[in-house]
Amino acid sequence: MVQLRHAACLCAADTPRGQTSGPIMTDTPHHYPLAIRNSGIGSAIGLMLRSLPYAAMRFAVLLTASVACIVWIVVAIGGAVWLGSHIAGVFGFAWFVTCAVVAGWFWTTILRYLLHLIECGHVAVLTELIVHGRVGNGTESMFAYGKRIVTEKFGQVNVLFALNLLVRGVVNAVHNTIEGIGNMLPIPGLDSIAKLIATIMRAATRYLDKVIFSYNLARADDNPWRDAQDGLVYYAQNAKPILKQAIWIVVLEYGLSVVLWIALLVPAAMVTTILPQSVRETGGIVTIVIAILFALAARGAFLKPLFLIMVMVRFHALIEHEPINQTWVDRLNQISDKFRDLGKQAADYISPAPSKPAPEIAPVKAQAL
Repeated sequence: MVQLRHAACLCAADTPRGQTSGPIMTDTPHHYPLAIRNSGIGSAIGLMLRSLPYAAMRFAVLLTASVACIVWIVVAIGGAVWLGSHIAGVFGFAWFVTCAVVAGWFWTTILRYLLHLIECGHVAVLTELIVHGRVGNGTESMFAYGKRIVTEKFGQVNVLFALNLLVRGVVNAVHNTIEGIGNMLPIPGLDSIAKLIATIMRAATRYLDKVIFSYNLARADDNPWRDAQDGLVYYAQNAKPILKQAIWIVVLEYGLSVVLWIALLVPAAMVTTILPQSVRETGGIVTIVIAILFALAARGAFLKPLFLIMVMVRFHALIEHEPINQTWVDRLNQISDKFRDLGKQAADYISPAPSKPAPEIAPVKAQAL
């Protein structure tokens, strides 16, 4: 019954933003300007184009990793078959397992970490564009700025990685509580509705750890754990407008993914038609595989950051002058042990020695791209 009560509170969609029952803190914990408030697709495309070098780098890394994965699969399977037929089956099996372990290690320790660094640098640049309307003071490149900001904010990126894991844990707890409504109330169809709502929210909140990171950067506080905790409370307070945007994100993601796939499949078919008849079948398979690799890489490098931008701008605009509702702090403390862990980390956090301050940037007048 406790979980049901909190689930009902989390899904109170008719409660206006910032007007839930319970005591509300009078002070807003952040004070930063906003140069961009429009979270539409046009504005997001504009911000994407202004930070295109990061998207291009992510595309190159993803495409290279995809090609390397295909080659590695061929080597693993081909080597296993050859060893199994020429030496013994156990050697083929050992070769395949070894290749799988090496591939898993590379993904978890190198590729995933590299993509994490690129994404965090991209978020730092996007946050600067959203808040100030420009990147730095014009004396350093986008990549240099992103690296400097991430390093200055957290010192070591593994701290940021651990923070993101806690944020995702809290979000999952919220989603599980919402889904619990359908399992606990004997109302026909409610289970499906609750699962649909949670699925739609996951479509947008898969980006929430990076949105919280953006809030950390914009707030310019010296305690990232406290910033993350406040950001999660803001997410809970604004579940209704975030859910509305998530619906559009789901539609756009599937629609644009289909368009992207078709756009890449057409040239692949054209290339296949000019191949000699003797190799057309094999060549057709190769061109389709290449089209798939390009589509997946382009989706990860351009479409997902586009949706991230939409959620980021929406989040910053929603909380611009909104105080923290202490009732939501209490609810999250009760349903998520990871939220409590964030509170402990915030309380135990020791601020690092101050570094040389960066030049102040005059805010740019709010505009819609």
